[in-house]
This record gives sequence, structure tokens and C-alpha cells, in this order.
Amino acid sequence: MATHSHDHHEPEGAALTVAARATLEKAGEQWTAMRASVFEALAGFANPASAYDIAEAVSGREGRRVAANTVYRILDLFVGANLARRVESANAYVVNAHPDCLHDCIFLVCDGCGRTVHLDDDKLARGVRGAAQAAGFSPERPVIEVRGKCAACE
Repeated sequence: MATHSHDHHEPEGAALTVAARATLEKAGEQWTAMRASVFEALAGFANPASAYDIAEAVSGREGRRVAANTVYRILDLFVGANLARRVESANAYVVNAHPDCLHDCIFLVCDGCGRTVHLDDDKLARGVRGAAQAAGFSPERPVIEVRGKCAACE
């Protein structure tokens, strides 16, 4: 069980989009139609999605080709604004279900089905940051990913 020092209200569906838009606008960015389409597509994936997956989904909805480079730029903005998280080992992205909360994330990534579970464990995150600082390193964005098999794939 994860150790939490905070609780989350995790909006879903339209409420998640409203929370994401508010977070982005609070960061001084505009919520454009293309950004909304990329967010909606990303939120629609059950597993981490690549920029190419998202570009394909948005292209299908828009009825015109949307380049992966455009999606990458928007995803970079989303990661910077805490609307999405990058699963480094999969070179893919997941929507952040609580964009108004800044913390380090831990991902459990199933090598069988690709399912990715996000955990919050502030005690572990503080330990990783503390170990980095003790080694004379200034951690900016710790990435903790555990690869393995989920219960359904074992």
C-alpha cells in the first residue's frame, strides 16, 4: 500500500478536461482546439500512448492528418504543465488524473499487456530525492518505473 501525505480528488471525463484546462490556463497557456483534441485523445487510451498513437486518433476525429511533431510539442507542454506524465521506458504518455497536484510519480508497467498503474508514495519519492542530494545531485524530475507482470498476466 502506498504511503500518501495528501489525498486526491481524481476527476473523470468532462470534469478531468475542465481541470486540465484550468491548470493549463493558470500556467499562462491557452486551451486551443488542437490541445483539447490531443488531451481528449490521450485521456481515451487505457494504456500509455505514443505521440503517433495520439496523432492517429486525433487525425481520425479531425478528418485531416495531424503530424506527430505537432502532438509531441503539445505533449511536452502538457508534461511541463502537469497535465500528462511520460512513461520513459515505453516512450509513451498517460493523462495525469490530478493535474492540480505536483508530486513525483511511480509507474508499475506490465510487460505483458502494457497496463500502467500510477502510484503516489511521497515517502519513497522523498527517499529518492534525498539519496540523489546526498550524492551531490540536484534532482529535478525523478522517474521511478517498475517493469514486470500485472496479476492478470502472471
